[in-house]
Amino acid sequence: MAETSAETVRNNVVEAALGKLDLDTKTRLLAGQDMWSLPALPEIGLKSLVMSDGPIGVRGVRWTADDPSVAIPSPTALAATWDPELARRAGRLLAQEARRKGVHVVLAPTVNLHRTPLGGRHFEAYSEDPYLTGAIGTGYVRGVQDGGVGTTVKHFVANDAETDRFTVDNRIAPRPLRELYLAPFEAIVKNARPWGIMTAYNEVNGVTMTEHHELVNEVLRGEWGFDGCNVSDWVAARSTTGDIRGGLDVAMPGPETVYGPALAAAVRSGEVEESLVDAAVRNVLRLAARVGALEGAPPAVTEPPAALDGDALAREIARRGFVLVRNENGALPLAAGATVALSGAAARDARILGGGSAQVFPDHLVSPLDGLTAALPDGALTFTVGADPSEELTPAGSVSAGFTLRARCRDAEGRLLGEGSLPNGQVQWIGDDLPEGVTHETLASIEVVGTFTPRESGEHAFGTRGLGAFTLTVAGTTVFEGVQAMSAGGTDPFEAFFGSPVERAKVALTAGETVEVSLLHTLDREFAAPLPAVMFSFVHLGPRRDPDELITEAVEAARAADTAVVVVATTERVESEGFDRTDLALPGRQDDLVRAVAAANPNTVVVVNAGSPVELPWREDVAAVLLSWFPGQEGGAALADVLTGAEEPGGRLPTTWPAALADAPVTEVTPTDGRLHYTEGVFIGYRAWDRAAAVPAYPFGHGLGYTTWSYDSLVAAPDTATVRLTNTGDRPGRETVQIYLAPVDDTVERPARWLAGFVNVGAAPGETVEAVVALPRRAFEIWDEEKHDWTLVGGAYEVVGAHSLADARLTATLEI
Repeated sequence: MAETSAETVRNNVVEAALGKLDLDTKTRLLAGQDMWSLPALPEIGLKSLVMSDGPIGVRGVRWTADDPSVAIPSPTALAATWDPELARRAGRLLAQEARRKGVHVVLAPTVNLHRTPLGGRHFEAYSEDPYLTGAIGTGYVRGVQDGGVGTTVKHFVANDAETDRFTVDNRIAPRPLRELYLAPFEAIVKNARPWGIMTAYNEVNGVTMTEHHELVNEVLRGEWGFDGCNVSDWVAARSTTGDIRGGLDVAMPGPETVYGPALAAAVRSGEVEESLVDAAVRNVLRLAARVGALEGAPPAVTEPPAALDGDALAREIARRGFVLVRNENGALPLAAGATVALSGAAARDARILGGGSAQVFPDHLVSPLDGLTAALPDGALTFTVGADPSEELTPAGSVSAGFTLRARCRDAEGRLLGEGSLPNGQVQWIGDDLPEGVTHETLASIEVVGTFTPRESGEHAFGTRGLGAFTLTVAGTTVFEGVQAMSAGGTDPFEAFFGSPVERAKVALTAGETVEVSLLHTLDREFAAPLPAVMFSFVHLGPRRDPDELITEAVEAARAADTAVVVVATTERVESEGFDRTDLALPGRQDDLVRAVAAANPNTVVVVNAGSPVELPWREDVAAVLLSWFPGQEGGAALADVLTGAEEPGGRLPTTWPAALADAPVTEVTPTDGRLHYTEGVFIGYRAWDRAAAVPAYPFGHGLGYTTWSYDSLVAAPDTATVRLTNTGDRPGRETVQIYLAPVDDTVERPARWLAGFVNVGAAPGETVEAVVALPRRAFEIWDEEKHDWTLVGGAYEVVGAHSLADARLTATLEI
């Protein structure tokens, strides 16, 4: 009753505020004032609404490490926990971070589907399965909003690949659109009531998503009852009249958008009804009221949840998301007192998160080498590089340690305007995110200055990434001075920034001896970005040693140890926002390293540091394979917990893991004539693997623990499945009970089976527990394209209680 009363007051305050605004002010409110915020309107008591990227951490509005962020594991890792309540706790932590940084809205979660394993941004989405995606997303949204912070569930809808994402027209039949791609959004809207949603760049069936009246106004708002704010993806809003008629409330970023003065002019000319503007403003004011940014309106949350320990929760999520896909002869956990030979460059320079807008800067990170060094006795651990996944220069300090950098900004006369610290050699200042005292109008040059203390002796490569004039100086010597022009035929100003770095010089340096470094970049308006932005990188690559020698060193260390642990990884050039993958191979000589180490030590454990599937051609030749995803800032500590047996790996696969790309049933990500046809219909992920009668390396839902379980009984009813199971091992453990439905004699074309529900249970050794799994009516329904509605499909169903899709333990028949 109290909530209803508060909502009434909020709505009254919103209407009163709306009535005080003139047309120009209303349209100004619907346009970003800068990269991350909307304008304040003091006349109605409205604060500026601030947004921030935030799937795995809340960066805030500045590209700086001065105000660090807790970095939790990637969304695929969170989904691998199969635990919506843990996702809710993650959301509460991010709300806590957002409040600390003055952020009202977190631009997350991403609930697009893993339609094909080639999706370059899949690390930022949850799963190939719409039900699991919706459940984890519901938990996440509830958690963030428990903390009084808004979310924007994204990217509505069908932004399932990165290739031509700004322009692609995804052609999807009504049934797969409803049953797969819209389903997670529907579940989250109905179960978590999100305060925001983000519409995508792409078109669906010929209509740009920011202008999609049918899907936004009729389905999202009309059918599902969404009453939140619809925000465009950044620069996705392209049509003043099309966007406002299509239900877009806010066009981001500013200050130049299709709303503001253009929208006011469209109203005055009669092209747009002012009532549409009022509806959009009402949605913005309602969001502001909910997050406490509208004076006189009670916020949705008056007392935030108890404070969370960010480091501890990041560590818990990491280990709960680790998926042990292979464990022969009890290779894990490590035997007490065992010696360990650790190898792989990623063991030292861990990749904790994916590339793109999800980037945050934690105040520390724990690598696998750090974690195992702390956990094992002195003398029990050795480390060799073995193989490096990257042969390419990367922003100084992002992978290679030893850099301390700052940026000095000057005007055209060389006067110092201001300076600021840099998290690494990548400068990415967009909009007003500039050091204090600096403006885009006065800024003429930026000099990245600092020191570098090498950890290895030899020839270090230095270079640049970006367009324009550069002067590079190392140890007092200018090693490059020149201009990087646009590549032949190039038209995208972002191309050179996100593209390949260019090596400019090699300099011989000595380990431990500090040198001064500098990169002066003079701005050229010819290379200006579409937004007010400064974007370039000072890049570096350490000395390259003979790859065969590195592998030989790792093999010798492995031969002398009880257990060999090899960490393999992808790079930002493999998995990142903005492009899709062309293959699933691990980069560099990592496969060769694993094969060689496994040949020398049969007790070889491989840790796979990747956000989504990669080929593991040696998987049958090693004792154990542990998928760690992008494990966040505490990944190395969590890894030590799991390898030593202090904790159990809790994850189950949220997506099918192919043995080879050639086996994957759905792989098309490249449009033809601007269109990408989803010809597979409802058959993606494990649904497609079943239809093709193909066998992956590891099936959906698979994951091993450190104990064993017997499934004792299964009772199925139309709305629940109840499983009794016993921990038959000698240590406490958790089990994810998965329930699949399989029609016996199907009367319609459907997958052979699909996930209908799941639940996590824990038990002590010998303890029997009961898992009650809700079976939603929707699990028995299909979208009837003729009736344009959901239809229950009656008949007999096998209700399968399973450890994974391929490991059915109990079956009961249910008549619907």
